[in-house]
Amino acid sequence: MGERPRLSQGIVVDELGKTFGSGRRGSARVDAVAGISFHIEPGERCAFIGPNGAGKSTSIKMLTGILRPTSGTATVLGLVPWEQRLTLARRIGTLFGQRSQLWFQLTPRRTYALLASMYGVPGSDRDARLASLGELLDATHLYDRPVRTLSLGERMRCELVASLLHEPEILFLDEPTIGLDLVAKTRFRDLIVRINEEQGTTIFLTSHDVSDIERVANRVIIINHGRIVFDDSVQMLRQSLLKRKLIGVRFEEAVPTLRVSGAAVLTHDGAVAQLEVNTEESPIRSVLDALLEQYPVADISVEDPPLEEIVSHMYERRP
Repeated sequence: MGERPRLSQGIVVDELGKTFGSGRRGSARVDAVAGISFHIEPGERCAFIGPNGAGKSTSIKMLTGILRPTSGTATVLGLVPWEQRLTLARRIGTLFGQRSQLWFQLTPRRTYALLASMYGVPGSDRDARLASLGELLDATHLYDRPVRTLSLGERMRCELVASLLHEPEILFLDEPTIGLDLVAKTRFRDLIVRINEEQGTTIFLTSHDVSDIERVANRVIIINHGRIVFDDSVQMLRQSLLKRKLIGVRFEEAVPTLRVSGAAVLTHDGAVAQLEVNTEESPIRSVLDALLEQYPVADISVEDPPLEEIVSHMYERRP
């Protein structure tokens, strides 16, 4: 299962909108999605995130053909999703953390046979793909156990095999790590990245888990109140939105009083402290120079604020 040539144009969204009626007889109109535009290239790993009610679920339903938009256009792999839904379904994969593609009373292998038949995958191709995916995802030994006996982490690996069995060009993931423990989450994220890198599969991820975004995606689109409020790399999300740096410092001896021009002291416990710097007001270099000149510094570090804090800040912004 080597990387396949990509002949499609990925995902192209142009002023896509969806309005729902509410109130008595639908007299009031609510813009769930208010004219969003973006283009995802084949092979990208993109996180599409937002708070509850932001419009991301409605957007995904339009991109997979479940809903027809009120306005605008979109193509996925060169197809109009709501007009060519069956054709598109054969070229995309979906994995929803709270919905299963597997029958709990059957073994995964028997479910895979049914799915392969639905997708028109010949038996020889099915067996070859199952062998390759089983090796890639370390799941072969799970194929012949009833799904009901699998742990959640084991089941999610088998779910991923089901999503990839027909070699989709785009994989839509909706909260794929929900309910997994820390070790299983880390492994699952690594598998998604590996699939993208080894097979060229485009990844379109929605998640409320910031670690999913940070470890899987290389691009982030944030939607809020039906509009896109950010579209750039994870690195730029850190760099451009909160002009703050956190300085961790350890002194050679306890410092009774800590005051540094241009920095706010967040915590100070004798020989250890954490400071915050607004880089729009004070260059980080000048704060570091002041620390080194005024105090007996043994060790110092400069970090960005946690990504979760940055994303929360974005959710609070109205477009």
